[in-house]
Amino acid sequence: MPCASTMAQVLNRMGYGLPKVVKAKPQKKFHKRMISSTTSKNFSRNQQTSLKVKPLSMDCKATVNIGGYSRGGKTRGDNQGEDHDMGCTEKYTPCGILDEDSGQLFYINFGSSYYKTRDFIVDTLIQWWKTMTPEQKQDTELIQIKVDNGPESSGVRTQLKKRMVEFVDLLNIPIQLLYYAPYHSKYNPIEACWGILDQHWNGGAKLVDVEVMLSWASSMSWKGLYSILSLSKTVYQKGISLTKKAMKQVESRLQRNPLLPKWNILIQPL
Repeated sequence: MPCASTMAQVLNRMGYGLPKVVKAKPQKKFHKRMISSTTSKNFSRNQQTSLKVKPLSMDCKATVNIGGYSRGGKTRGDNQGEDHDMGCTEKYTPCGILDEDSGQLFYINFGSSYYKTRDFIVDTLIQWWKTMTPEQKQDTELIQIKVDNGPESSGVRTQLKKRMVEFVDLLNIPIQLLYYAPYHSKYNPIEACWGILDQHWNGGAKLVDVEVMLSWASSMSWKGLYSILSLSKTVYQKGISLTKKAMKQVESRLQRNPLLPKWNILIQPL
């Protein structure tokens, strides 16, 4: 019988090469994901005739280590990186907002805090709103935000719900939070933007300082449009939560969909 290496060569000649293992199979099957998708589409379809909806996709990316580290890419220049990635003292967490109508990766806020806190997420939304023109603000009657069920943005987080209620009152515009089912966050549209960013600066880029990181991020385009960047120096406190008494007042402001009470939340201004 031929040995394993010979069989491997034969299979390669026949076109049966080794494919890359991709993250395509969810760990769990959720029939409710179809309900969630249908509810979102039906809501948008029914409300667009009476409300001007601003559909957004929002998510935080993995923390970026600053230093001369190898990022797994290829380069024609200096290809010598640090021999290990341990001991990094400067890190930044990107939080992005994608406008689904225009395809504009409107805003990427790089937070200097190591933690993806709920305050950081809502502050990024506030900064995004400030970049909107008066015409765009006037043309928005409902903000629809798609987020995943990650620990920093889950609908059970008390501080997130409190800050979102305050944000709605600040804008005087209702906001609808639409969550993806567990293990299905890859369907969030902004995940494609993060993949493009990884391919863009992993091609031999050594992010030796924050200026280089921002330079590479600003040169990335999505659907022919360049993103708006911001750098946050705020250090956020981790582990902030509300008491049950304080949450009763916040919960009274949340209108939960009876079919998906955890994944479809509407907040109306006072």
